[in-house]
Amino acid sequence: MDFGYDTRTEELRARLLAFMDEHVLPAERVAEEQRAALASPWDTPAVVGELKAEARRRGLWNLFLPDSQDGAHGAGLTNLQYAPLAEITGRSPHLAPTAVNCAAPDTGNMEVLAQFGSDEQKKQWLEPLLAGEIRSAFAMTEPDVASSDATNITTHIRREGDEYVISGRKWYISGAMNPDCKVFIVMGKTDPDGPDIRRQQSMVLVPRDAPGVEVRRAMRVYGYEDHSHGGHAEVVFDQVRVPVSHLVGEEGGGFAIAQARLGPGRIHHCMRLIGMAERAIELMCRRAVERTAFGKPLARQGVVQEWIADARVAVEQVRLLVLKTAWLMDTVGNKGAHTEIQAIKIATPRTVVGILDQAVQLHGAGGVSQDFPLAELWAAARTLRLADGPDEVHQRSLARRELRKYA
Repeated sequence: MDFGYDTRTEELRARLLAFMDEHVLPAERVAEEQRAALASPWDTPAVVGELKAEARRRGLWNLFLPDSQDGAHGAGLTNLQYAPLAEITGRSPHLAPTAVNCAAPDTGNMEVLAQFGSDEQKKQWLEPLLAGEIRSAFAMTEPDVASSDATNITTHIRREGDEYVISGRKWYISGAMNPDCKVFIVMGKTDPDGPDIRRQQSMVLVPRDAPGVEVRRAMRVYGYEDHSHGGHAEVVFDQVRVPVSHLVGEEGGGFAIAQARLGPGRIHHCMRLIGMAERAIELMCRRAVERTAFGKPLARQGVVQEWIADARVAVEQVRLLVLKTAWLMDTVGNKGAHTEIQAIKIATPRTVVGILDQAVQLHGAGGVSQDFPLAELWAAARTLRLADGPDEVHQRSLARRELRKYA
């Protein structure tokens, strides 16, 4: 395994770091002020459009998509090349990924359309997503069932002639509150009584303005509404009709498509989490040298030194595991890297939550306030112990895989 960054990655890292320092980090406060003055809290602040234009000008656009398609579908980077870039954007997770068109859930949706979409679907939805002209949402999780087991999903997709009729209720559908969200990828059951529980589900494309689609309310996450990502909504699909041509892939292929989508999504989250941890360590160090308590700087307090040292060790450990996973995904595929993908999904959010918690503690009341990003970063990191599968699901699967060697 060679984790040394190649020339292209180093060049992109330098460009991206400069973009972050010169534009993104200064824009955080601007975006907050502009959002407070908007007619709707879900409208996009003007500074986001300015950042996107600057990112495109600098060649920092669609970095996540390995398939370059002669430059039309992304930068053509491997997972290992993308990892340090995603980490950098994680330093400002509510602004930077959107600025470079690498924000969830659009990244996963673009990957699904690039891999499984028809030519017509790519032209109608993928191309404007790649251009950053629209946003999208992935409608899978439901409030009435344990959605950590995707076979529980109850949304029904019934075929009537040349149309599918979709009925169901979803929640925590990221991005759905954003007015720029124009399409949902909806997962539901086309064959609810089929013998193979992993062939019952399908995915269909549903325009946000289709009759019967009701974006009912925004769901809060630890009290935050996450305006920058377009919110997490409860959405009702009431006898929504779409053409059969809106089927993604084949009937019964929804479960497999979801697994293909979640693999890269999980590692992207972990990459960005490392960037969040790095920002927390930076804030801890700055606070430690600036503040005095009990007659000496916090930086000279033994417990603070332990926190900072342990944080550095922990973040280096999870970074190496994430890089190994990225390398395996590139060399043996997502299936071959299954154990490592699950391992990073367990280890990285836990580790980063711990680092952020100590950073909050070091900042005292400021750590839980809106004057520092730590509370919101903590909420985002803690949520990722649930999103894309809770810890326990990954532990169960990983343990079974280990035990199988001895059965």
